[in-house]
Amino acid sequence: MSDDALSGKVVLVTGASRGIGAAIAERFARSGATVVVTARTVDPAASKLAGTIHETVEKITQGGGTAVAIAADLSKVSERERLVAETLKQVGPIDVLVNNAAVTYFIPVLGFGAKQFQLMFEVEVTAPFHLAQLVLPGMIEKGEGWILNISSGAARHPTFPPDPARLGGGAVYGMTKAALERFSTGLASEVYANNVAVNALSPNRVVPTPGTVFHHLVRTEDPNQVVEPPEVMAEAALALCSVSPTTRTGRIAYSQDLLNELGITVNVAGSSELSS
Repeated sequence: MSDDALSGKVVLVTGASRGIGAAIAERFARSGATVVVTARTVDPAASKLAGTIHETVEKITQGGGTAVAIAADLSKVSERERLVAETLKQVGPIDVLVNNAAVTYFIPVLGFGAKQFQLMFEVEVTAPFHLAQLVLPGMIEKGEGWILNISSGAARHPTFPPDPARLGGGAVYGMTKAALERFSTGLASEVYANNVAVNALSPNRVVPTPGTVFHHLVRTEDPNQVVEPPEVMAEAALALCSVSPTTRTGRIAYSQDLLNELGITVNVAGSSELSS
């Protein structure tokens, strides 16, 4: 993928203090974008998981890219509004919105508390919906835009009889991602005529991140587990957000499948090339 594909674009990536969000922010910056990195974590001591928005920005700037950090709690309406307003003030209108932020509890339905349920839907469904509402007027005015919602294979229905090895307590997580995918295709249809692309992107396999390790989705003790590097998701995200909006929109895409379709290979360092 060209390293100037997003030259002059402003990109807002949520949940970008670590993992997939950080990888997308770094890849988009290498492709020429000015990236706004947002999440709650600004102090390493404040989270059980490694990574902060300032660390992501530092990595981008050390690599020659342009990025700013704006902390925000996306579970709050006022914080979402402030995030977009501050982005407009600091770097200008948003060309690309990547909704990656998540708060996840793997708790069986019978034990799932109302507070946790509300928080998960607020961050993983309501926040992407609201942020889309906030950025779409600017995209429509400019005549183009891209919205990418990061989903998961958990959105797919389980098979029966259930796999006893599969992590339990994922019903609510699957609900949020299924809702996000249906929102993506619905919105894509609504704004197609406005030249705005809306897609959902999932990894083909579990991605080793601080979050997936914390939730034991990555079995560090199992050398045979096949995982997907974050760079694969980042490259697939770029492929969806760097072409004419009506070219690739309304898709529920899986990262490696998409890259195979486009003939793009990714090495572990994150660079890409077209397969011959």
